Amino acid sequence: MSIKVKLSLLISLIATIILALNISIYYYSSKNEMENSLRQEMLTIAKQIGTNLDAAEKSMRLMESIIGEKLRTVAISAQSALDPRIENVGNEQLAELSRKLGVDHISLWKRGDGDIKVFRSSDPKELNMGSNTMDYWYRAFNQLLDDRQVTIEQGQKLDHYWSGPYQYASSDPDRVHKWGYYYDGTTDYIINPYVNAQVFLDYENKIGTNALIRSVMSGNEGILAITGFDPKFFGKPEIVKLKKGRPVRNLDVRDVPFGVYAYADKEQDVEFVLRAAGTGEVSTARFKIDGKEVIKSFIPLQNEKHYVVSVIFDYGSIKEALNRQLFLLMFISAGLLVLVWTTSYFISGAMIRPLRHIVDYVNEIAVGRFGRKIETRARDELGTLSLRVNAMADNLQTYMGKLQDSAEELRSTKEYLESFVNHTSDAILVTDLQGAVKQANQAFGAIYGWSPEDVLGREPSIIPDELKPENEAIRVRVATGESVTGFETVRLAKDGSRIDVSITVSPIRNERGEVVAIAEISRNITARKQTEEVIRRTEKLSVIGQLAAGVAHEIRNPLTTLRGFVQLGQKQGSLSNAYLDIMLPELERINLIVSEFLVLSKPQISQFRPTELSELLFDLISLLEPQASLVNVHFRTSFADNVPPIVCDGNQLKQVFMNVIKNSLEAMEENGGEITIDLACDGASAVIRVADQGRGIAKEHLTRLGEPFFTSKASGNGLGLMVSQRIIANHKGKMSFSSKPGIGTCVEIRLPVVA
Repeated sequence: MSIKVKLSLLISLIATIILALNISIYYYSSKNEMENSLRQEMLTIAKQIGTNLDAAEKSMRLMESIIGEKLRTVAISAQSALDPRIENVGNEQLAELSRKLGVDHISLWKRGDGDIKVFRSSDPKELNMGSNTMDYWYRAFNQLLDDRQVTIEQGQKLDHYWSGPYQYASSDPDRVHKWGYYYDGTTDYIINPYVNAQVFLDYENKIGTNALIRSVMSGNEGILAITGFDPKFFGKPEIVKLKKGRPVRNLDVRDVPFGVYAYADKEQDVEFVLRAAGTGEVSTARFKIDGKEVIKSFIPLQNEKHYVVSVIFDYGSIKEALNRQLFLLMFISAGLLVLVWTTSYFISGAMIRPLRHIVDYVNEIAVGRFGRKIETRARDELGTLSLRVNAMADNLQTYMGKLQDSAEELRSTKEYLESFVNHTSDAILVTDLQGAVKQANQAFGAIYGWSPEDVLGREPSIIPDELKPENEAIRVRVATGESVTGFETVRLAKDGSRIDVSITVSPIRNERGEVVAIAEISRNITARKQTEEVIRRTEKLSVIGQLAAGVAHEIRNPLTTLRGFVQLGQKQGSLSNAYLDIMLPELERINLIVSEFLVLSKPQISQFRPTELSELLFDLISLLEPQASLVNVHFRTSFADNVPPIVCDGNQLKQVFMNVIKNSLEAMEENGGEITIDLACDGASAVIRVADQGRGIAKEHLTRLGEPFFTSKASGNGLGLMVSQRIIANHKGKMSFSSKPGIGTCVEIRLPVVA
């Protein structure tokens, strides 16, 4: 489709939208105006009904009051004519008295057998009728008999007298009566005269509210129904009484007191009636009932009983009028659209001619021809567009050259990185946050024995079971954005062998800075570990050789004692128990020194187990005391009782402590003195401090402690502290030094305790 056609269609579409909006606005404004007018009409009708209802209610209350007072007068007259004891009154006497006083009937009520019943009546149908099922009537009878006054809300209340609302008779459900009840305590019964009250229903239907509703509906065909609701009873279970075996709805509990309940949607109607009664505001809604669309307005009346009037209007009459207007507007709009499309088609052809030249040039640019330029004559927007297209062609030609250079550079960089990853000797493993492998290089297969294809998409089995909590803790730290560098641990190869590795774990982030994967670079340090073990054993043997002289001296003294006692035994032929008691401790001391010496000198398999540092230090001090006594040095210990055990290799830590204490002894060879050994607990760490009173270490040498082959001793090899620091690091601990020349040196070692 050409731009010319598109432009003409676009103009036509805009015109169509404008016309449609105009029609829609007109339609909805007319619709709202008609609905508002209808609501106002409904409100006027409701107010008219309310006014009429108030007048009718006042008239009926006046009529009821007059009849009630008349019945009271009749009851008082009947009291004077009747015996105060009911057994002395006959039904025929009551019938004669009713005719004489101008009422339909007279009944006498008395309390008995747990009820208040009719014991005498001029109407045989009333005899033996009880009242305990008559709701508030029964309460009124009890109050009248007990207090001579009635205080319930319902009915007419006078001195010693109560008259209930007119109601269907229990003895004859086809008749409506008005009753009066009088009791002043001078008789043993309640006097109950009553008359026919059909006049009240006739008044409602012929003169009252129902007559007004019929009149309003006859003058307005659009109104389908007018209904009066009593919110007190509407929507609640109907109160139905059985009278003479027939269900009867009492007149004082009607949910629809006037009008006809038509076009009913009980659930929705109850909601709207209660809302209107509760808020005092008009509620209007549209319903579709039995295929007919209607508008219902629920209007609360500000009368004594707070009725709600529902006016139902036929919405179809409104729609019919609106549809006629809508059809006329649409017919006119269709003609205007044909005219607009024709005119816009010719105007569009003249406007887009310069665009064709621009399109032709852009097509040439698209195939890579940048030589020709667009000739610009006009100074309008199309002329500006031509200039910008020419500039765009120049810039595009430049950018294409740069883009080709960048693409070549990017390709080269990618090849370089791929070559680096695949040819490095360190294993590189990339996993997602759940541990599944996303990428692995060739070195991973060379170190662990797994090919990258074997582990992609799953979690590799390279973590020993006892180190899985450690690995999980590292992953949690990295997932929060931390990095772990140079962490030494153990991994498993495919064949199950253990490999010492140094790992660096780093997070991989997306463009929003969120951690989406974890990269782990591992380096095989098994050979280095083996070399360190050789150095450690060499240093250990060196220390043991230096201890040999002190151990020999310490053993020689008790051996001399034992030799003397043995010679004495040869001469005497026997030894007393006192001599044996002296010899046994000397033998025990020789055994202890030799045992500790053998433990240190014998090669041990590295085993980590919970160990009490205090016991380890006591054993070591016992071994070193002979050498200390040779240089006039004694030990002072301070071990706290609350230090938990630590998980360690006891032999390796003995080597560290021996190295540290031996250095202190050598520093105190000239002047002797005291070596203080403290053991305490600081949070999650056990702290061991070894402080001597030797010659100290120069400040410039402190920073070099632990360097391989660095020593200030003439006969040293410079490996002791390096091995010690490595052992402490393998135990996840720290080792620090402080010293002042001429005063002494303090070595502090911190090791994690068992949680």
